[in-house]
Amino acid sequence: MSATPLDTDTQAAPTIVRPDVPDSDWNDWHWHMRRRITNVDKARQWINLSPEEEQAIAGVAGRYRWSVTPYYASLMDPDDPQCPVRQQAVPAGGELVEFSGAEVDPVGDTYYRKTNRVVHKYPDRVILLVTEACPVYCRHCTRKFHTTDVNGTYFRDDEGESFDEDLRYIAEHPEIRDVLLTGGDPLSYRDGKLEEIIAGLRAIPSVEIIRIGSRFPVLLPQRITDDLCEMLARHHPVWVNTHFNHPKEITPEASAAVDRMLRHGIPVGNQTVLLRGINDDVATMRTLMTELLRIRVRPYYLYHCDNVTGVSHFMTSVAKGWEIMEGLQGHITGFGVPQYVLTTRLGKIPIARPYFTVTPDGLRLRNHKGEEMLVDNAVYPITEADAR
Repeated sequence: MSATPLDTDTQAAPTIVRPDVPDSDWNDWHWHMRRRITNVDKARQWINLSPEEEQAIAGVAGRYRWSVTPYYASLMDPDDPQCPVRQQAVPAGGELVEFSGAEVDPVGDTYYRKTNRVVHKYPDRVILLVTEACPVYCRHCTRKFHTTDVNGTYFRDDEGESFDEDLRYIAEHPEIRDVLLTGGDPLSYRDGKLEEIIAGLRAIPSVEIIRIGSRFPVLLPQRITDDLCEMLARHHPVWVNTHFNHPKEITPEASAAVDRMLRHGIPVGNQTVLLRGINDDVATMRTLMTELLRIRVRPYYLYHCDNVTGVSHFMTSVAKGWEIMEGLQGHITGFGVPQYVLTTRLGKIPIARPYFTVTPDGLRLRNHKGEEMLVDNAVYPITEADAR
């Protein structure tokens, strides 16, 4: 496949390489989906595979699916296996290593599943597992079993089964006011099918907010069409949370996709996963967060990588997460600092180090420079009993 360089105007993304095809094809998300990279021969058209990568691709066969869109492949360094985009998309030997404590479902999706698709973990909100399909099977996926194990899925029945049972469950639980469509990636569905699901939720009076978790803005931003945005806007309030993990992913195409959603009144948040060798340093994370703000995406969560079977090699220590949070707090604007969380069967648990210590004399406070001060209990009472 011949390729030509494509200059970008973003500060974070370097020159990328795309195939020499008409813009009408490159800008058509269906073209990319039909031409996904799913084997060694196709991958060689984009990158110079290392022997370790070829061995890993052979090793995951029959165990974990993998595919890469041509768009996302165009962001890969063709010569560097440590490229942060390449590591997220191309199988690696670590996926086949057994790690202590690793589980298929450490966050408890299957434990809280109430119907074929509904997972009811929190009092007022549920997730709806729409599909197991993704444009790119991210190697760090927390639902690796559901989305990438050839012989496994969270679904009790086929994903093509009726949604009636799922919608009925939500309607019969009026405490549910917030529904997150996830999967897999819900935007893998055509607009018409997706609207059927959303309209079914909108018909339930107690459902106030519909959210969509999608990595299409990162992996294939051409999917974010005006038609899609217009459809979503018909069912407001609709929110989208996406998943940028590295500044290299913030390209003109991704920025344009975000802009289309925002212009249709769809707020966009970001959930980054802390990944060893990809974004586990302060400089990279600061750049990522500031670049997200530049394209008007609100940093939401920084997830500690889950100890998921086939994913554990991406985990860092919690101390590394603390170091990065310390490097963000006070160094970039407050709403650019995500919440550092560990996802467990108890829920998402904030695990950032506190900037205060309770002492007998009051609160000892610490700022981003490490400077400390004591706030007397008489000034800011710690307990209600001491409050004026």
